[in-house]
Amino acid sequence: MKQIQFEQRYRPVWESLEDQLKQLEAIRVTRRKALPLDHFVTDYRQLCHQLALARERGYSLELQQYLNNLVLRAHRQLYRYNPPLGDRIGEFLARGFPQAVRRQWRWHMISALSFVLSIALVWILVHQQPDMVYTVLDENSLTDIEMMYQPGEDGGGDIHEGRGGDDDVMMFGFYIKNNIGIAFRTFAGGLLLGVGAIIVMLFNGSFFGAVAAHLINVGGDQPFFTFVIAHGAPELTAIVLAGGAGLRLGWAIIAPGPYTRLNALRLAAKDSLPTMYGVFALLLLAAFIEAFWSPRDFEPVIKYSVGAACWGLLYLYLLFGGRHGTGKG
Repeated sequence: MKQIQFEQRYRPVWESLEDQLKQLEAIRVTRRKALPLDHFVTDYRQLCHQLALARERGYSLELQQYLNNLVLRAHRQLYRYNPPLGDRIGEFLARGFPQAVRRQWRWHMISALSFVLSIALVWILVHQQPDMVYTVLDENSLTDIEMMYQPGEDGGGDIHEGRGGDDDVMMFGFYIKNNIGIAFRTFAGGLLLGVGAIIVMLFNGSFFGAVAAHLINVGGDQPFFTFVIAHGAPELTAIVLAGGAGLRLGWAIIAPGPYTRLNALRLAAKDSLPTMYGVFALLLLAAFIEAFWSPRDFEPVIKYSVGAACWGLLYLYLLFGGRHGTGKG
């Protein structure tokens, strides 16, 4: 192929790559968001091949220099470009987190089953034999819970009574600290061959089942469920996901495969970190809902509707988020 034919054939690719490079270089200077660069990597690889052909065929030094400079500019952007933090967080939440959850779905299913079955078992036991609640909760804790969710004349509890904006902010911070502590302990418990994560899931499920069944027995079910239904979606889901990530760590120790146990654990931790980042995001959302929405005094139908929407939207996101345009995950 003559040089003029070579240039005519590939000039559109070079010009397209130059346009993309101008966008990337503008980001570094102005921090403006560029247009999507869908073909940048493909064009860069083609350019490297075309430069090799130009050298092999002895095309003009001017053309070789032009292609070489273009390759260097593209190489710098490919390996040095660092998207803005907001873009990276948005990309992770839109695609990375739900994909990471689906990638480890087997471990999350085991964690979820441990949690749900313990809820069901303790719920049935306490519902049929009310005194069984004292095997899970002591008398003082039970009294506090009954007072919190004691039904009033309108059928609602006193959860929101006397709370102001400052109290909501304080409780927001408390919920973040408490929930993230539970999630971290659940995840770290997986290092005990996965047993620690399972124990935490069984305990949390038993606690929830005992409280729910007892409040149903004493007539406090409506205040309780209208309070927890909305923030329970991200909060309980996050705890289950932390349990699944912990089980993944435990299995790496039990069955390291071709790796040493230490290397297998490192790989498992790296694979689980995206899930845990998402867990912390869900717990922030749960704390916000619990502090600023859950205590509000609305009609039960409104509270249940919002809660149902929270559950539905969350699981649609986890099941289908990040699938479009990937062909996987």
